[in-house]
Amino acid sequence: MNNIDEKSQGKQALSDPGEARSRAILQDIYHAAIHAVQPSHLLRKKLEVSGSTLWVESGRGRRCFPLTGSVYVVGAGKGVDLTAPVWEALFKNRLQGGVLVSRERSLRGRLGRISVLVGGHPLPDQRGLAGTERCLQLLRRTRRNDWVIFFLMGGASSLLVKPAPGLTLEDKRTVTDLILKSGMAVAEMNCIRKHLSSVKAGGILRHAYPASVLTLAISDVIGDDPTVIGSAPTFHDPTTYRDACRVLGRYRLMKKVPQRVRNLLLRGARGEIPETLKTGRMFSEQNYYVLLANNRAALAAAKDKAESLGFATTILTTELSGDTTIKARELCSFLKQIKTDNQEYRRPHCFLLGGETTVRVQGKGTGGRNQEFALVSAIELIGCTGLYMLSAGSDGSDGPTGAAGAFADGRTISKARALDLDSRQLLRDNDSYNFFNRLGDLFCPGPTGTNVLDLKIILLY
Repeated sequence: MNNIDEKSQGKQALSDPGEARSRAILQDIYHAAIHAVQPSHLLRKKLEVSGSTLWVESGRGRRCFPLTGSVYVVGAGKGVDLTAPVWEALFKNRLQGGVLVSRERSLRGRLGRISVLVGGHPLPDQRGLAGTERCLQLLRRTRRNDWVIFFLMGGASSLLVKPAPGLTLEDKRTVTDLILKSGMAVAEMNCIRKHLSSVKAGGILRHAYPASVLTLAISDVIGDDPTVIGSAPTFHDPTTYRDACRVLGRYRLMKKVPQRVRNLLLRGARGEIPETLKTGRMFSEQNYYVLLANNRAALAAAKDKAESLGFATTILTTELSGDTTIKARELCSFLKQIKTDNQEYRRPHCFLLGGETTVRVQGKGTGGRNQEFALVSAIELIGCTGLYMLSAGSDGSDGPTGAAGAFADGRTISKARALDLDSRQLLRDNDSYNFFNRLGDLFCPGPTGTNVLDLKIILLY
């Protein structure tokens, strides 16, 4: 396993405190990671209006943007609703209006000039369609010298929905369901989504023109590629209709998508309809992009928390990807190896991983990639003592379930056997949710208000 971080030394030796205490520690580390990438916290920390200038802290230093006209705020993603009061306080009378489309509305209380709307996730729905139209109505009010602040978070690919001409919402829902179950990587899924949409792949720039657009993004993709995050509503698109056709063909889905979708993609591949926005085009000239946070920032905070609790800590990777079962087995093989050879890693040790694996759904059960990762790990770690794992989504959800993930350790399978649960059969049926639900081992923090991929936290005593 590739190490991207120097191993840090724990403050003191800790013996195995048992399951209950270890799970409490795992949760403390998880919540420390989440707090560090909370949107409202980040905006207050990194944005400042001084006179008629907006200052933004970025990875490339402090950047300034002259607020020459009116300001409009548009946002999409899980948790964007919680930022509404921040925008109103930051821009005050300069703010002429705003629309935020979120997975749920956690914010309570009345707002001034910003509307918060709710859309469907992971499947787009009629609410998201209406919310997107409200965004576009607002953008039509913009003029030259105005600024659009576009706040982009994970989940925007589903929440921001306007089918390409000739397609229907049901077409988009059918395709989304197929690709989510296929085992595709996010970049592959978003290549398809971008070519079936009127607002993705730079579509928002078209609607905002001639105003300037500043995108502030929290990344939920490995590598933080702006052409992939949220399906790039405010960025150019290097992929083509032919690429989208190739991806569908690779996963044997071309004949399964609706006829209207197939016809559109084939027409695009033949050059009969215009491509998505490419670099150098007019709409890209007044577009600025700043990344505010990512999985690496969350893991850095998790590392600090683990160290404060007395654990030597290693960030193994922030780019965990590939098949869930394969990656879980690889991690467990690594953990079992170092458990028998304790020369390199001082105990107690905390291992951290970030990223997003994929699951090809072949069964009829319920679950998500984090619960499935935990189930595979539980099977691989049978009988291992002093090892505790939490695999969880940073957004507080995992697949179509109310859980973010699950806990696993060396006793998980023995507890399952006592309840007559067949772990391997449930794994084959992609039914990890019901497996962990019976055990009481689901992790259910609720919506966290952010989204920076998945977190794997392992304690080794």
